[in-house]
Amino acid sequence: MKRTFQPSKIKIKRVNGFRRRMSTKIGRRIISNRRKKKRNILCK
Repeated sequence: MKRTFQPSKIKIKRVNGFRRRMSTKIGRRIISNRRKKKRNILCK
C-alpha cells in the first residue's frame, strides 16, 4: 500500500507557485499578506 503523500515539485509549483499567485487578484493578496507578516518564504 502506497503512502498518501507522493511529493512532486511540478505539481506544487503549478498550484502554489509564485507565478500562479501573481496571476490572480486573490493570489496577489496572499503574497502581500505574507510580505506584511515578514515571511521568509512567500510561496513555494
